Amino acid sequence: MRSSVLRAVCAALLLSGAAASIGVKVLNQPVPADLVPLEQTQTPVPATPVLPRPALPGSPVRTFDPLYSQQWNLKQIGLEAAWALKPGASVTVAVLDTGYVNSAELGARAVNGYDFVSDAARSGDGDGRDADAGGVGPLAYHAESVANLIGAARDGRGVVGVNPLARIVHVRVAGQDGMIDPVDLSDGIRWAAGLSVPGTPLNRFPARLLNLSLYADFIPLTGCDARIQAAIDAVTLRGALVIAGAANDGADAAGYSPAGCNHVLTVGAVDRTGRRASYSNWGSAVALSAPGGTPQDGLPLFSGGVLTRRNGTSFATPEVTGVASLMLGLRPTLTPAALSDLLRRSAAPFPGGRCDALHVAYTCGTGTLDAGAALKLAQNWKP
Repeated sequence: MRSSVLRAVCAALLLSGAAASIGVKVLNQPVPADLVPLEQTQTPVPATPVLPRPALPGSPVRTFDPLYSQQWNLKQIGLEAAWALKPGASVTVAVLDTGYVNSAELGARAVNGYDFVSDAARSGDGDGRDADAGGVGPLAYHAESVANLIGAARDGRGVVGVNPLARIVHVRVAGQDGMIDPVDLSDGIRWAAGLSVPGTPLNRFPARLLNLSLYADFIPLTGCDARIQAAIDAVTLRGALVIAGAANDGADAAGYSPAGCNHVLTVGAVDRTGRRASYSNWGSAVALSAPGGTPQDGLPLFSGGVLTRRNGTSFATPEVTGVASLMLGLRPTLTPAALSDLLRRSAAPFPGGRCDALHVAYTCGTGTLDAGAALKLAQNWKP
């Protein structure tokens, strides 16, 4: 197996050997423990949130969340300029990941969707597929952090998300070992967008956006898996956009599923300087990049009421998803193709015109996510 991106998180993912054909799906890079003393980063949550007054479109948006000042990634993407146009929107986003966690940052906006992990031996909850998408094991934080980046409330406690009004539907596709079966992922993609999947009830909250901070295992990393492509094609016709992480192997993203599939908006990661993070996959499959941090300078994420710092394309991806949800809130008729086009065209240029100063072939899309510019293009978009 190829080297795990989660070796510091779960001993089960201590994989070795770069030549193998399968990998891990949750796309975060570990931060050395000595850089993240959790007991020093824990922040008390007020018993009564301080609720800011609703902002009017076109006016500055103030947030009283105590950890917002540390969220350098949101400032890097120009989020406040986007909030001035659309402070939030109740768009439904599906997070296909490690499963549902009851997060104070999301409250009732987090929906316990469905568990698509079919292998009872890997599920960690004693059975196969079922109606409880609850996360299991040490990787459960991953989906919570992704969801909070998309939609944490602007409520005077903890962090704030890109779209503080988004509804998050959790779809569990990763076993407690972090591995993802292509069939489970394909079915989860269809279900998330409201399509029927035999043996499961219809999703009551079909999503316009699907966040996949992951890639499928048990298949060669030589191109998009046909089963996953078929599911993506189906949900695209349904009007849903799949946004996926490029993965963290420092390799060509074209070999990965879903990153290398058609009709996917694939996201790479840059550091605080706007350059490609060394772990981030690259290539023609990458549409644009967003802040993903580095092992020495991770993104501030909130999980279990505690501030942690992590890095990876896992966390660059939900920044793009959150901005896409604001765009849909501004223009609900935007198609998947239009969303992709506007996000690409609005991206800010890389420093010096290249994301990687050393490797000319390591392209990272059209630029770095620019939330304000994306919202302005969406505002003026006409079908």
